Amino acid sequence: MGLVQGKFLPTNILMSMAVELTKVPSTPGVYKFFSNHEIIYIGKAKNLKKRVSSYFGNSFKDRKTRQIKLLTDNIETFTTKNEVEALLLEQMLIKENKPKFNILLRDDKTYPYIFFSLDHEYPGIYSKRTKQAVDSKFFGPFVSSEAVKKSIKEIQKIFQVRNCSDTTFTNRTRPCIEFQMKRCSAPCVKKISKTDYFEDIASAKSYLSSSDNQTINKLTSDIEQASEKLEFEKAAEIRDRLRRLQLLREEQSVVTLARDVDIFSVHAEDNYLGICIIVVRRGKIRGTKTHLIKQAHYDSLEEVYQSAVFNFYDNQSDIPKKIMSTDALKSKDLLSKVIQKKYNVKVNLTHTPDKSIRPIFNLCKINAKQVIQNHISKEDKYTFAFNELKNAMSLKDNIKKIEAYDISHISGDHAVSSCVVFSNQGPQKKEYRTFNIPKELSGNDVGSLEHVLERRIKYYDDPNIKPDIILIDGGKTQLKYSKSVIDKSIYNDIEVISIVKGSNRVRATETILADNGVVELDKYSKAYLVLQEMRDESHRFAITAQRKKKRGSIKKSQLDLIPGIGPALKNKILLKFKSLKNIKSANIEDLMTVRGINDKIANLIKQNIK
Repeated sequence: MGLVQGKFLPTNILMSMAVELTKVPSTPGVYKFFSNHEIIYIGKAKNLKKRVSSYFGNSFKDRKTRQIKLLTDNIETFTTKNEVEALLLEQMLIKENKPKFNILLRDDKTYPYIFFSLDHEYPGIYSKRTKQAVDSKFFGPFVSSEAVKKSIKEIQKIFQVRNCSDTTFTNRTRPCIEFQMKRCSAPCVKKISKTDYFEDIASAKSYLSSSDNQTINKLTSDIEQASEKLEFEKAAEIRDRLRRLQLLREEQSVVTLARDVDIFSVHAEDNYLGICIIVVRRGKIRGTKTHLIKQAHYDSLEEVYQSAVFNFYDNQSDIPKKIMSTDALKSKDLLSKVIQKKYNVKVNLTHTPDKSIRPIFNLCKINAKQVIQNHISKEDKYTFAFNELKNAMSLKDNIKKIEAYDISHISGDHAVSSCVVFSNQGPQKKEYRTFNIPKELSGNDVGSLEHVLERRIKYYDDPNIKPDIILIDGGKTQLKYSKSVIDKSIYNDIEVISIVKGSNRVRATETILADNGVVELDKYSKAYLVLQEMRDESHRFAITAQRKKKRGSIKKSQLDLIPGIGPALKNKILLKFKSLKNIKSANIEDLMTVRGINDKIANLIKQNIK
């Protein structure tokens, strides 16, 4: 494989790649991966050498990256002056070549606009699709045609502008039902003068380009002017228009003080990407757009956000001065520079919503996640995760059931163990179990695990109970002794793995251990996330059981020893005072406020609760 005019020509890509990668420049630029003369992936980098080399190292790669590595037989690199130019070139090449491993947000070829037929004697208002606005007759683009229809209906209700075709308009001899419903002023039969109608058209256009408050202020001013001129009929007509506008404001499902902003959210799950875009104009949601991308390959969510932004604004002229992402982006300054260079619009990119936009901001996050959830069922989620784990552990048989264990105690007292069960249907809560740990083993996590597993395996004669994998929360020691219990039994075909907390217990830094070493799982893989979920669920269930055991012990050891206090009275006391600490601090009179406690029992409580 040699380097010729920026191209790598393969002879034996696996053997000579390391040598030829040294010839890649350490500059910003764009790289293209080829397979059989077809571009399969295009990327950009601040440092081409580091980025391209990362694909061919020995470190663990996700499935898509490994696939790109195996398929690539030729590489091209293009140097740019800076990262801004690299990003612009990357997006242009992706759009032009549509490589199969790049995130391609397939979109409508056209966008819906509101169109005024201003060349007509009595202009109408319509929905029209085009790649971009061509003149002042177009307003938009809107995210969806539904948003256009809704806006047109609003304008008709407020300003009574016609929406009929020119043919229908020409052939009318009497007003249509739109006039009767007060949605059209019937210019077709001269129910309104041309001057007044054009004034309504101007008001409608102003309504689309300004806030509701500005429109309300203008209408209020018009009423005052008409009244001063004694034009009471006109004042009444404007008053009715103002009332319709105020009524529409009350009907709006979501209204915010934030005027113009676009919000982008990206959610990754189950090897899927969910993308949601919400457009807010004049304080109202103009529309939403979602994308679902299957089997997506991406280096980071930053890359996905970049693709989403450039795809969305590619054919639009309506770019707000404020753009929000629901994740913090390291490349926000880079994105701002690229948008300014490409679209000549200076934007502020932020991920921190203020109070006015927070409900819509959260709505965007929910919808990005929901677009994936709508596509995959719970069974798909866990089946996918189990298959990933099976492949990572090189198992022959499918995984049907996993049990996860955790030990919980407080300073060695009231120790319990949890056993939670997951199948490819998700958590099987009816099969959850708790085990009390003997006092002599309390505080000894290794001994407690051995004790619990020795008790549990007695039930594995039932094939419906026996798991394929046992997950332990702990390190090598816990794994070793838990594995020895299983190996000594007749159920030594059960795999035992452990999940080890990372440095400073930081989430997503856990390691999965098996008997033969580390189980290599990408931290974004579904298998890794489901193992985390099992560990968290076993911990939650153990903590709950341990607290319940402690409360039961406290109740039994003190209140139950006082003569005259039975179960019913004990429950009343605890319901009133919540804890033994509050009972101890209560005086005789406070205790006697509980029905059933007399002076004698109150004194016994004070004497016995220490």
